[in-house]
Amino acid sequence: MAERELPAGTMDDVDAVTRAVLTASRLLVAVSARSLAAVEERVTLAQFRMLVVLSTRGATKLVALAELLQVAPSTAMRMVDRLIAAGLAHKQTNPDNRRETLLRLTDEGRRTVEDVTARRRVEIAEIVARLGPTQRLALIEALNAFNKAGGEPPAPALDDPELHPLGWVMDAAPAREA
Repeated sequence: MAERELPAGTMDDVDAVTRAVLTASRLLVAVSARSLAAVEERVTLAQFRMLVVLSTRGATKLVALAELLQVAPSTAMRMVDRLIAAGLAHKQTNPDNRRETLLRLTDEGRRTVEDVTARRRVEIAEIVARLGPTQRLALIEALNAFNKAGGEPPAPALDDPELHPLGWVMDAAPAREA
């Protein structure tokens, strides 16, 4: 989409845009927190992040998981142990290297990620539905530009067969860490 020109005499106020994005991020964090409310007795926010990573990457080594979450391997191992105890993840021997252990979601773990994501999608859709058509178009343009500036590829359409429940395109095979 083409970039819109600013009206004559209007200043490009980076601070105003930054404040608006920060406010929107607070709203999205609140939506995320509410979507987790149904599972908060079983899963913390940090553990849910781990479930999401396992959901999108497939079987993953502990060290790679720790790096992706930017936590120490010992912290990641404690999180994994709790997820295993809750029946949301399990360990398996890497078929390509029997000395390595891979972590993977259980069916219950996958359902948990899908359920939380579905609740989040519904609430976001309700908020977006309160906007008028022109506002929705402007939001699409602004968010697409923001995502592009941040290096985030666009999410596929809801009816895309390659769509992951979280809105990400999945590779043909889950990524494995070396």
